[in-house]
Amino acid sequence: MSFGERLTLVRKRKKLSQSDLGKKIGINGDAYGRYERDEVRPTIEMAVKIAKALEVSLDYLTGNSDIELDKDMMVRMQEISKLDDKDKHYLFITLDAMIRDFKNKKEYS
Repeated sequence: MSFGERLTLVRKRKKLSQSDLGKKIGINGDAYGRYERDEVRPTIEMAVKIAKALEVSLDYLTGNSDIELDKDMMVRMQEISKLDDKDKHYLFITLDAMIRDFKNKKEYS
């Protein structure tokens, strides 16, 4: 999926028009639409503004990750990164067990 396709997908999920998003990032909707159509590439500064306005990671928009981390998930990841290694280890053990249990529950439902 291209940068423009990802922009379109996320913007529509957020129920924003091109004009609305353009206003959030300080450009007009027509200029923003050119990004979605892959006619032009934004500067890194503009790409960061777009990611922040859409509340997703820049890695997702650029295709470096297929995981769409929303703002809430990124805040949680930042909090986890501040923990010491021992606490992270225990947290990951707990998360791994919960993920395993949810997967098993889906398999047998």
